[in-house]
Amino acid sequence: MERALSAPGKLFVSGEYAVLWGGVARVAAVAPRTGAYVRRRVDARVHVCLEEGTLAGSVTPRGVAWAREVPAGFSFVARTLDEALRAHGRASPGFDFAVAPSAVGPNGQKLGMGGSACATVLAAEAARYVLEERFDALKLALVSHSLGQGGKGSGGDVAASFAGGVLRYRRYDVATLAEASNGSRLRAALAEAPAVDVWRLPTPRVSMAYAFTGESASTRVLIGQVEARLEEAGRRAFVSRSDALGQAIEDGLGGSDFQAFSEAVAAQHALLLELGPLETEGIRRILAIAASYGCAGKQSGAGGGDGCILFAPDDAKRAELCQGLAARGFHTLTLSPEAGVRGEAQLDPRLRTWVDALV
Repeated sequence: MERALSAPGKLFVSGEYAVLWGGVARVAAVAPRTGAYVRRRVDARVHVCLEEGTLAGSVTPRGVAWAREVPAGFSFVARTLDEALRAHGRASPGFDFAVAPSAVGPNGQKLGMGGSACATVLAAEAARYVLEERFDALKLALVSHSLGQGGKGSGGDVAASFAGGVLRYRRYDVATLAEASNGSRLRAALAEAPAVDVWRLPTPRVSMAYAFTGESASTRVLIGQVEARLEEAGRRAFVSRSDALGQAIEDGLGGSDFQAFSEAVAAQHALLLELGPLETEGIRRILAIAASYGCAGKQSGAGGGDGCILFAPDDAKRAELCQGLAARGFHTLTLSPEAGVRGEAQLDPRLRTWVDALV
């Protein structure tokens, strides 16, 4: 039994930080996609193959008994496979799971498009398939990713990578699932837990792009800093304003009034800057260039680096903008909504080579 899979990355369209405190986010699933490959074994061994090496272990009903301490680069995949086996809850054959590296910019830095969430979704779906399970892989991925980053993060990146398209998403409370995992009843808890509050929006009529600043950012660190500065009343006020702007942005994605849409996007970016020094010089330059081409943009994600999601009224204007940004040294990608996690007919040959080399 074997399967090739792929899943998209993500970019936040609106609602960063607000989604942590009960607000609504709009998130787009975008290329480049990340590939993965899973193959069942005849024994009870488990291998995770990444570009940086291999992690081995053995199947147990309480997770994988890893042969060594899990390295940081393997942590999200390893956590997800542990949770999948706890949900399975009984003896099973082992499997080998390989994941291609996340997309990087010209300088080798990660683009900030949700690599850990994508890998988590791929691991959840691969394990569900090879274990012949019917649990909700999205819920499993959400609890695994949350536990993997110490409870930080909204799960919006996980939802986008799993479901695809442009989504309206509200943070999913994984506390009950985490408690059930510790108490050996994760399988039942996944079935009993409420549905994830996620809705796919119509395909945008505005043209989208991404520009990378050349600097990677630590989402976990930034979230901790912002939450330390903003008390409960301030968070509620921020959520109210963010949700209103998010609705205006959602309406404007239909392309009927690009000027009003641009103003809502700029206001959402300005609101994020009230949380602290999240805007870098690279972000400021990208947004100034976008405005000079008659386009709109904002930071996508926690800030402090990574990049900006950009919007143009049509494909021709987007092409002009991307050409202008590239001439100034910025790495750009044209965007369109991607499908969520899915099986693939074609397999990245590197992944099979990694798995075939195992014993």
